[in-house]
Amino acid sequence: MSESPFDLYYKEYDEWYERNRFAYLTELEALKREIPRNKRGLEVGVGTGRFASPLGVPFGIDPSVSMIKVAKDRGVEVVQGVGEEMPFPDSAFDYVLLAITICFLEDPDRTILEIRRILKPNGFLIIGIVDRESFLGRYYIGKKEESKFYKHARFFSVGEILELIKGHGFREKRIVQTVFDLPGRIKEVEEPKEGFGIGGFVVIVAEKA
Repeated sequence: MSESPFDLYYKEYDEWYERNRFAYLTELEALKREIPRNKRGLEVGVGTGRFASPLGVPFGIDPSVSMIKVAKDRGVEVVQGVGEEMPFPDSAFDYVLLAITICFLEDPDRTILEIRRILKPNGFLIIGIVDRESFLGRYYIGKKEESKFYKHARFFSVGEILELIKGHGFREKRIVQTVFDLPGRIKEVEEPKEGFGIGGFVVIVAEKA
């Protein structure tokens, strides 16, 4: 079985956040406002901990051994595994973060079902996506074949995410958008705005119904 690009090129992946520092901080700003404080949270697809660590998400799960090592160094308690089958008991978490990860999942439906299982009643699911229908989604899709990481990604629209999560017993609470220019052009932290349709990065907050 060949290694995934996330194992082979984890340093290159992580360095993107340094090269595009203000785009990264802009995404963090939007997510930070939605993460419950002092609650037990998990990031599915935690990667190198670039989101979980600064956002204070204490736990993570990821299939990449290389990335897990970096995330642990950043203070996240991580287990190796996949979102489709997680080694956690029912109702174990107050919230689950899914930042960018959904476009790389083998089975998004099964993962959302698993997230519902491990969430407490009225727990929150916080999803960050590159909106397929945004300028940024179209840009990345146009460059998919050039990217080690996005080559096999499936980009979603906001409507598709809402349909997916509502079909598995979640109700939408809030949607915010940010990243209003290409990442390399952003020179300051941008303020998130309500809704979607303009920003390339969209955060969807939903509650376990």
